[in-house]
Amino acid sequence: MVKSFGEFLLFIQSMLTRKERVAVLWQRTIDECVIIGINSIFIVAIVSAFIGAVTCVQIAYNLTNPLIPKSTIGYMVREMTILELAPTITSIVLAGKVGSSIAGGLGTMRITEQVSALEVMGINSASYLVLPRILASMLMFPLLVILAMALSIIGGYLAGSLTGALSAQEYIEGIRTDFIPYNIVFALIKSVVFAFLVSAISSFKGFYTQGGALEVGAASTTAVNNSIIAILVADFALAALLL
Repeated sequence: MVKSFGEFLLFIQSMLTRKERVAVLWQRTIDECVIIGINSIFIVAIVSAFIGAVTCVQIAYNLTNPLIPKSTIGYMVREMTILELAPTITSIVLAGKVGSSIAGGLGTMRITEQVSALEVMGINSASYLVLPRILASMLMFPLLVILAMALSIIGGYLAGSLTGALSAQEYIEGIRTDFIPYNIVFALIKSVVFAFLVSAISSFKGFYTQGGALEVGAASTTAVNNSIIAILVADFALAALLL
C-alpha cells in the first residue's frame, strides 16, 4: 500500500511538471467536460430524483408522531440531500461511470502503445492525457451535484404531493426552515475533493496497466473499487474537519 501511494504521488508530480501549452490543455479539458459532465446528466438526474422521492416517502412513513409537524419531512429531505446524498451518492455513481471510462480508456491506450508513441514524440503523456481529465472532473462534478440537489428536492416535493404524505405548502415550508448557506459550500467542497479522487485514482490505475484486454477490465474494476473507498474515507474526514 505504501509503495502504491508513493507511485501515485510520483504520478501526480509527473503530471504537473513540463505541462502542455494552455491552449492545448484548454481544448482537451473542454472535450473531457463533455464526456464526463454532459454525458452523465441523464443518469445523475434519474438517480437524484428518485433518491429524493424515496427519502421523502420513507421519512413520512416513519414520522407518525402527531406532535411533529409534517413540514419536518421537507426539512429532513433538504438536509439529507445537501449534506450527504447529493454529493456522495452522485460521486459514487460517477465513480462507476466516469472512473471506469477513464481507467479503461487510458488502459487501452497503454496496451496499444499510444502512450509510448506520445512519449517518443517528446510529449508529457501524463500531462496531455491525465491533467485535462482531472481538471474536467473537478469542474463538472460540482455542477452535477448542484443539479442533483435541485432534482432530489423536486423529487421529494412531487412524491410527497402525489402520495398525500404532506401538502405542497408544508413541504416548501420545511425546506425553507433554518436554512444554513454554508451547507451548500460544504457540499461543493466535498464534490471537488471527490472529483479529484475519482479522476486521479482511475487515471493512475489505467495509465500503468500492463498486459491485454483482460488487464484493462481488471484495472477498471480496481479503479472503481478504490475510488468508492476513497470517497467514503474522504467523506468522513471532511465532515469531521469542516462541520
